[in-house]
Amino acid sequence: MTDGESLTYWLRLTLIPGIGGETQRKLLAAFGLPEAVFSVGRSALRGVIGDKACSLLLDAENESLIASARAWAQEPDQHIITLADPEYPRALLEIPDPPTLLYVRGQFDLLNCTTLAIVGSRNPTVQGIQNAERFASAFADAGLVIASGLALGIDAAAHRGALAATGHTVAFIGTGIDRIYPARNKELALEIAARGAIVSEFPIGTPVSAANFPRRNRLISGIARGVLVVEAAIQSGSLITARLGGEQGREVFAVPGSIHSPQSKGCHKLIKQGAKLVESAQDVLEELNMCTPSIVTSAVADDADRLPHGLLSLMGFDPCGLDELAERSGLTADSLSVILLNLELDGKVANLPGGRYQQLFKN
Repeated sequence: MTDGESLTYWLRLTLIPGIGGETQRKLLAAFGLPEAVFSVGRSALRGVIGDKACSLLLDAENESLIASARAWAQEPDQHIITLADPEYPRALLEIPDPPTLLYVRGQFDLLNCTTLAIVGSRNPTVQGIQNAERFASAFADAGLVIASGLALGIDAAAHRGALAATGHTVAFIGTGIDRIYPARNKELALEIAARGAIVSEFPIGTPVSAANFPRRNRLISGIARGVLVVEAAIQSGSLITARLGGEQGREVFAVPGSIHSPQSKGCHKLIKQGAKLVESAQDVLEELNMCTPSIVTSAVADDADRLPHGLLSLMGFDPCGLDELAERSGLTADSLSVILLNLELDGKVANLPGGRYQQLFKN
């Protein structure tokens, strides 16, 4: 892994405001390692990147930023990986715009393991959360590293599912590696750092910026052999990750849901566009030429009809209100309330906002 004076040159190149990844790659392609970039004359640099970028490159004073990054990398389990390092993720070398360097907190070797990305809505349904956790656990048991973006909702559920299976997970973030966003995922982030890895291409101290998250998404898809979208609205950022995955030659998978659920419309759109419909973990593992001893499905347990009054069968898979259930079952609202309470305590039904109920999957 790059260290010493060589790392200083890599940091000097990447910590100049206005000199982005594309310009950095042009310079490296033209002159080789960063040491060579800073040793050639101004006219040679100007011929590759133009006068304005050349002035930024040679006149920038970023010594304090370099010192901060080097100090960060001196701490245990904190690493800076450059394009020249053998530890650099091989999968990211396949994408058109690999980051010049990566800040990694945790087990950097996981970045070269077989990986599946799981992404989805920040405002998922209860069933979506359960699907993400259970699918992630099954994939982790099968030996896959689970990649996601540490966002609220499906991302966090995927990370939790992998950790619950004593598997490994990698979180790609859209801020500096020294920041945790969202703050509500602080404990989860600490667990990922201890048992997996957190990765950022952004300089230390980079604050939250909406523009950074779509850039982060290309790394989530790029590191993986496939992208599984569990739930997503039509305008979801998860669809960006799926599109990027397709453009990068990765497999794209989607879990179908209710036709009435806004959180399922993005998945249905992907399926219409050619994404592989996923009902079980086996569906994904077969596409990736892997196998697993256990199969996780997104179907309801077979014994649903044997529950009180066959109520789960009457509920179906969509959220429904008490009045609608009373009409379907012929039971009074009072009787239904008692049955639904028991089912909720048993973990078979969720009480949703607005007085609606939804059937859960069997754990």
